[in-house]
This record gives sequence, structure tokens and C-alpha cells, in this order.
Amino acid sequence: MTLTEIEIVSDSSSKHSTNTATVSLGGAPPEVVVIFDVFGASAYGDLTKLRKFVEEDGVSLSQPDGNGYYPLQWASLNNFPHVVQYILEHGGDVHTVDNVRQTALHWAAVRGSVAAADVLLQNGARVEAVDVNGYRAVHVAAQYGQTSFLNFIVSKYHADFDVPDNDGRTPLHWAAYKGFADTIRLLLFWDAFQGKQDKEGCTALHWAALRGNVEACVVLLHAGTKQELTMKDSAGFTPAQIAADRGHHHVASILSNASRARNNCWKDKVCMNKVWDAGYAPILFCVVFISTIIFINSVLYASNLLKVTAVVGLWGWTAVSLSVASLFMFVRCSSKDPGYVKMPQGIKNGGADSEGPLLPVDLTNASHWTGNWSQLCPTCKIIRPVRSKHCPTCKRCVEQFDHHCPWISNCVGKKNKWDFFVFLILGTLTSLISSVVAVHRMWTSIPTLQSEESWIHHVVFQHPGSAVFLFIDFLILIVAGTLFVIQAYQISRNITTNESVNATRYGYLQGADGGFRNPYNHGLVKNCSDFLIRGYTDDAEIAWPPLQQVAR
Repeated sequence: MTLTEIEIVSDSSSKHSTNTATVSLGGAPPEVVVIFDVFGASAYGDLTKLRKFVEEDGVSLSQPDGNGYYPLQWASLNNFPHVVQYILEHGGDVHTVDNVRQTALHWAAVRGSVAAADVLLQNGARVEAVDVNGYRAVHVAAQYGQTSFLNFIVSKYHADFDVPDNDGRTPLHWAAYKGFADTIRLLLFWDAFQGKQDKEGCTALHWAALRGNVEACVVLLHAGTKQELTMKDSAGFTPAQIAADRGHHHVASILSNASRARNNCWKDKVCMNKVWDAGYAPILFCVVFISTIIFINSVLYASNLLKVTAVVGLWGWTAVSLSVASLFMFVRCSSKDPGYVKMPQGIKNGGADSEGPLLPVDLTNASHWTGNWSQLCPTCKIIRPVRSKHCPTCKRCVEQFDHHCPWISNCVGKKNKWDFFVFLILGTLTSLISSVVAVHRMWTSIPTLQSEESWIHHVVFQHPGSAVFLFIDFLILIVAGTLFVIQAYQISRNITTNESVNATRYGYLQGADGGFRNPYNHGLVKNCSDFLIRGYTDDAEIAWPPLQQVAR
């Protein structure tokens, strides 16, 4: 498969090198730009020089240069709205096209020149103008990943965001091919059709797989259906097969696993849906409950062990009490709302409960909008707070998303992380105390062994109930203790598991030097006190202003 990409060259200096010159003294880097004509003046935004050429020398602004490019296109490319306005007032034509029939608006889309585009559109530029390839401004913006520009012309000027070019490729195809995940999120937020096929039968997922764009594939997967995974192009290949053929094995694995999961016939049966949705929580509950019963019967009240002393009995029943408390906290964190993002009034239009389209959503003016494109959830069609994430298992967006825990069959987020942490504390203490009590009971109650018999061998065969309990308890201790340490460390730094694992994806976790820096880390004491007292930390309080709120 091949793609015919747009032919605009975004390096303006190379395109008008014959119209400008740079002067430097003493071998220093070029600092002074010498402009010879209206094209150079327009490209560099020198309105004074441009006025001289036009008003004193009588140079026309409606004639192209040697390459067929117009002053209006140069000014639009480099986002000089005042120059654009001057050109339009002095003979420039907003509908002028170059050799490939691209308008100044096409050029503005290359670098996301929103201000220049606004002037052009207010002066009659056609947002749906097409070039020889059928590209509109929305296609060019998608090809160059200019998400803000795309949002501007769609929200304010109602550009068609799902229109195909001459080869049947929509902006979503181009964004997927180029790997611009934020642009994909925006298009899917507007309900761009994922199943649309180009002339080669390829969907956006095919093109993302072709280039091995992992994040683009993941975004498309989360917002899509199993139909996109199984759709074949004109050559008979699915996205997973294309990724494998091109050597993108990680992408091929992701797509193949998703396809198998969604085509699992037994999971799709109605009678199994409720069992599957319950996850592993019932299993874990039963394991803890049964191990507690075994502990009471085979350790505390075992007939073949010595009588329980007051001290051992106190610690033993303390362990039982902690086990009951941990089961209570387990039910709480498993059944509690983890912090599902509620849909603000007036934010979502065109959903299941609305008749209007999504286009009236003006992302540039929303008071809750920070410019972070990862805040857009193309699945839930909402604008979520920073640090939130869509859980593909729960199919909801969760505030301060930490992770989805299959063993509690729930996400861990802003509203239940405290309960989850207490559950881990209680589980760790229960396992530790009960294992010590069990080992002490075994050690003091077993008589002197024969030289050929080991202590472990004797426990396994003479006290099988205690042996089973110790095995289960040690497993729980290792898992619960490890999770407790990890969560305690992350709480002390006020960072989630998701942010720790995917730190490089989030722009707000990057410092001025490009390294990791957490804007929500207020120090050990405040981080821990806020979490333990309130149960969560306030995202509105940041320790330092991040460079940008953009997640790739």
C-alpha cells in the first residue's frame, strides 16, 4: 500500500531563498534577514517592508513567485494575521490557488496558523476548498497533527471533519497513518466513522497498523468495535496481519489479543456475562474467608496441637478480627464508585440523551478545558479532568485513575483508593500475624522429630490443614505486602500507578529539561496527610506550573 502525501513544504525559508538573504558579521550566525520582495516580506511578517514594496514601488500582491506561490500563502503559513489582512486589503485574493490548487487556508493548516486562518475565513475563504488530491484544510491539519487548528475550523466554521479525499481517505485515516493520537481523539470525540474504508479497502486502523503507531492503535481500539479489527482491505488483510507483515510485532500482538478477546464466544454468551463481569473478586473473597476458617479450625482449635496460651490466643483472635475487617474493606473498595467522571451540564451534546450534534461543543471556551487533548474521551464523549483515564474494562472514565484491579473487580481511583490502601494494610497485617501464630503453634506443639524426618515433611503429612493455611497465607502476604509498599511509595509522591508506568506520555509530568517532574508532589508530609485525612489529593493544588498540559 502507498499513500500520496501532501506536497506542501513547511520550511518557508527554503522556498523563498531567492527572495531573501541573511547577513552576518565576523563569522557569527545569521541574524539580519535582508528582504528583496513582497514574498520575503510576507513570509517573515515584515509589514513595513511590505508596505514599501506595495505603496511606494507599486508591486502587485496578486502575482505568484517563480514557484507559483503567492504572498498570501506565505503570510498564512507563518501565521501573520496582520500581514494577511493587509494583503487582502491591497489586491490579494483569498481564493487564489497555487500549482496544486491549494489555497492560503491549506497553507495555514500546515503549521496550525489559527489567527491567520481566522482572518482568511472572515474574508470569505472557503473552508471546504479542495486541491488536486481532494485535500481540504481538515485533511492537511490531520496530516500535520495540527489538532488545535482542526478544532478551530470545525467548531467555529463547521468544517466537515469526516469528508474523504480523492482516494477515499478521511482526516481520521491521515491522523492514524501519521500517528497523531491527539488528533485521533478529537475526531473520534466528534464521532468520526472508524469503519469508513478508502479505495484500497483500508480503515484508519489499517493505516495505524501499517506504520506501527502503537498509541494511535490503542486509541482506535478503545473507541471502536470488533468490526474494525476483522475488516479486510482489498488485498484481504486485517489490521493485525498488516502490522505483522510490516514487522510491527508489538502492534500485531495488541491487535491480535484484542481480536481474540472480543471474539471469545463463551464470553459473549448471555448466561456467562454476569459471571465474567464479576471478575476475580468472588474468588479472592472466598479464598480469604476459607483461609480464616482454616486458621481457626487447624491452628487455633486444632486438637493435635498444644492448648492455646493467653498470649497466642490474643494474637490469634487479633488476626481473625483483622481478617474480618479486611473483608469489610474489600467489599467497600470493590463495590464503591472509584470516581467515575460525571458528565458536566452543557458539555456533551449529541449523546444518547440529546438530539443536537456534537459540533456546538466549543473546546476553546469551556471553563473546564485546559487544552490537554488527552482530556477528550472518544468513548464516553466527555471532557474529563487531568489525571483521569478511560478504563476499557469498566468502560468509564475514572478520576485520578490508578489502575484496574481484577481481584477487586473494580478500578482504583479518587474515591476508593483510600479504601483500597486500608484493605492492603489490613491484609498485610492479617497475613503476617496469622503466619507467625501458625508457625509458632506448629513449632511448639510438634514433638522432637526423627533425624530422617524434616519439620516441613511432618507438618504437611501430620497437619495438612495448617500446611494448606500457611501456603495460602504466604501467597497473600507476598502479594498484599508488595502492593502495600508500592502504593505507600506512590502516595508519598502523590502519583498514580498509571502515571508511574506511562510517565513519558504525559506532558504535565515533564520538567523544563525534559526529565520527569511531578507538579502534584507537595512533599512527603503534605502528600500523606492529605491522602490519609481526605482520602485523595486536590488536583487543583500544584507545586509548580507545568510547561504544558498536553499528553501525547
